[in-house]
Amino acid sequence: MASTLPETFLNQVRRRPEAVAVRSADGFLTFDELNRRANRLANLLIERGVEAEEPVAVCFGRSFDLVVATLAVIKAGATYVPLATTTPTERLRSISDQLKVRMVITDGSTPAATLSSFGEVITVSDAEQTQESEPVVSVAEDQLAYVLFTSGSGGAPKGVGVSHRSVIGLIEDQTWNDSVFSRILMIAPYAFGMSTFELWAPLLRGGQIVLAHPGEFDIDALRDDLRRGDATAVHLTSGLFRLVAEEDPTCLSSVREVMTGGDVVSPEAVRRILSANPNIRVRVMYGQTETTLFATQLPLTQDAQVGAFVPLGQALDDKRLYVLDESLNRVAEGGVGELYVAGGCLARGYVERPDLTAERFVADPFGAPGERMFRTGDLVRQTAGGSLEFLGRADQQIKVRGFRVELGEVEAALRTHPAVADAVVVGTSSDEDQRLAAYVVPCAGGVDFGELRTHLARALPDYMVPAAFTAIDAIPVTVNGKVDRDALPEPEFDRAKQHRAPLSPRQETLCAIFGKTLNVDQVGLDDSFFDLGGQSLQAARLVLRIEAELGVKLSVVEIFDIPTVALIDQHITAIHGDQVARAS
Repeated sequence: MASTLPETFLNQVRRRPEAVAVRSADGFLTFDELNRRANRLANLLIERGVEAEEPVAVCFGRSFDLVVATLAVIKAGATYVPLATTTPTERLRSISDQLKVRMVITDGSTPAATLSSFGEVITVSDAEQTQESEPVVSVAEDQLAYVLFTSGSGGAPKGVGVSHRSVIGLIEDQTWNDSVFSRILMIAPYAFGMSTFELWAPLLRGGQIVLAHPGEFDIDALRDDLRRGDATAVHLTSGLFRLVAEEDPTCLSSVREVMTGGDVVSPEAVRRILSANPNIRVRVMYGQTETTLFATQLPLTQDAQVGAFVPLGQALDDKRLYVLDESLNRVAEGGVGELYVAGGCLARGYVERPDLTAERFVADPFGAPGERMFRTGDLVRQTAGGSLEFLGRADQQIKVRGFRVELGEVEAALRTHPAVADAVVVGTSSDEDQRLAAYVVPCAGGVDFGELRTHLARALPDYMVPAAFTAIDAIPVTVNGKVDRDALPEPEFDRAKQHRAPLSPRQETLCAIFGKTLNVDQVGLDDSFFDLGGQSLQAARLVLRIEAELGVKLSVVEIFDIPTVALIDQHITAIHGDQVARAS
């Protein structure tokens, strides 16, 4: 392979120009068509004065133009910055301030006013009259290809800068030599690290990107995407993987491999998927944005003996794994230590944050002079068989729906509200789903939790907004002056001020479904699903259980509009009448 993304992609264009590069339910683009569209936009960016490694924001829903825009930025020699269309305006402003972004490419689904902090707003259609010739730009393998923002403990998101060399190293790994990866479903959020693999593995290896339905995850949409038979492989975060395993494991029967990771993988979910799909392979992946997405992989088939935990697997080709103590000495077999990842595919570091880079990317004492290793913050145990068992975190970082969350960033956002004197945030598990619980010390006038939730939603992505808010007089501390998280009370999930009990069999069934989904003992007619701690992943589970028990089909989007039992009951009556009581 060549050493940069545009050069490697162009080799595929020349080798098979008429082959399909990107496919959706509505059509396809060949490698040649994709290349010409990307060239037009790249040449427009060059005309607008984009410079080498200059960050260019890309804010799109899942579409052909998303692929075009991403490819165009790297063809112009710039660095793309993936943004979710749902990113709160304040967070966009923070990213813009850090990188000093002058241009943003968008499809128009995000209001221009929201993106105004990025300067010039460009659409793919702006380049329709621009020349299609290959951009005359020199791109080096050590240039940044993209900057992806993750949660930051200091109160603001931090940008991880990844080079062309590191992405090429990931895609060259022998793991992907199998033809099973010829058509990969692009389903991850664009601003999530998995998009690196879903985009570049097909484009650089001559395969196909199969675009999933736009919008939030919906199991019905996943069924439709897979039923077309276009995709041979799909990646689902561990939470979605478990949801599919519990609710409809056979929907994966058309793919040859399902990859999963991003958090602890449920052994029972793996067993369910393999049992329901004898010919499928489950591949467990582990890694971070800082290690260019993946560091280890573990393929499992129906013959695999899945025990009490799913190990992390073996290192990818150019990765080395160390389990070290606090003095950076290797930990003996059976001991617990922190996992470090070394090798050629590490990110450059945190853009414009040399302090954070020095803290997490440290000299590799076991490698050649000048080599680095990344401190993952994950505690692991090396078993007698050489496998690594994940045990937890060495710091205050957790995963929510596969997204990394630094509790310090959420706490900092809470403290910006004028009614909050102090705050602490913890992770809490329910039915294996990690959620956030906030403990707030109010100012003298008290605090309205509904207003506080709205305040956070303006600054943080939805997965970083706590599911529970609890008022406390003071934050408990240990004798050493650290927050005593064990002394915090049980979190309080918001309920309607007046409890209304269910009045009909259908309402009783809906209350029971709410309680089972959220692990809540008592649910009233006016309790909001989201105030009780629900998030989009639980909402997906909720609609599946309503369909199974009541025979009524709802969407996740509808749950956001009708989040209480009373409103869902009214909706069912309006659509189906009173005859729907429970599934027969």
